Amino acid sequence: MGNRPLIGYIHPGGTLMETLNRITQTPGLMGGKPCIRGMRVTVGMIVAQVSSGMSTDELLADYPYLERDDITQALQYAAWRAEEREVVLATS
Repeated sequence: MGNRPLIGYIHPGGTLMETLNRITQTPGLMGGKPCIRGMRVTVGMIVAQVSSGMSTDELLADYPYLERDDITQALQYAAWRAEEREVVLATS
């Protein structure tokens, strides 16, 4: 199956918002976590760095193989996932 880019995400209102072509998921890479362009850099790592106060410019300096759009899409993906709704299924 290889790197599987996420084609797009749907805004909670039901509208296609953006194509997340830099976020990939590969079963054998980083435990299947969402990564940046098939690299061993997870969305979670980027979000954690930003939440600890690191700026985009600092991230780009520390990780020269990343691009500004990688960071932007990682944050967009995290925001999208935070808006997902959990559906509880009835048990018999």
